[in-house]
Amino acid sequence: MDRIASFEVDHTTLQKGMYISRIDGDVVTYDIRTRRPNVEPVMENAAIHTVEHLFATYVRNSEFRDSIIYFGPMGCRTGFYFLVRDMAHEDAIRLTQDAFSFIADFEGDVPGVSAAECGNYRDHSLPGAKKEARAFLPILRNVTVDCLKY
Repeated sequence: MDRIASFEVDHTTLQKGMYISRIDGDVVTYDIRTRRPNVEPVMENAAIHTVEHLFATYVRNSEFRDSIIYFGPMGCRTGFYFLVRDMAHEDAIRLTQDAFSFIADFEGDVPGVSAAECGNYRDHSLPGAKKEARAFLPILRNVTVDCLKY
């Protein structure tokens, strides 16, 4: 089998940040890396799950709603993948910054957290998601288009 592109990234040197993971036609996959792989403890599942719900809700209600394809966690629990189409890199960065700010300040009921709406509705942590977002915001504030390369 061919080796997939994400396994070509040297995870021993990868830093926290936002990167272009791949481009497939008009679809860009961003690697939103909240942890240094194999160095820092991974994110807790409940926090990841809540970040996913809040980030996805925020971006799918933004002016870029028609460009959003997917947002979800990496299996290694060191970050997220964010897939968009027809969006400038500057806009993807700004939208990601805004979404993490939204999560850091979120109060109230997390969208989609009921048995009818979510396949694992009991596994959420709003305090954990807010903590993750607050910790990652200083990294995101420094991201520019020039930073998007691994």
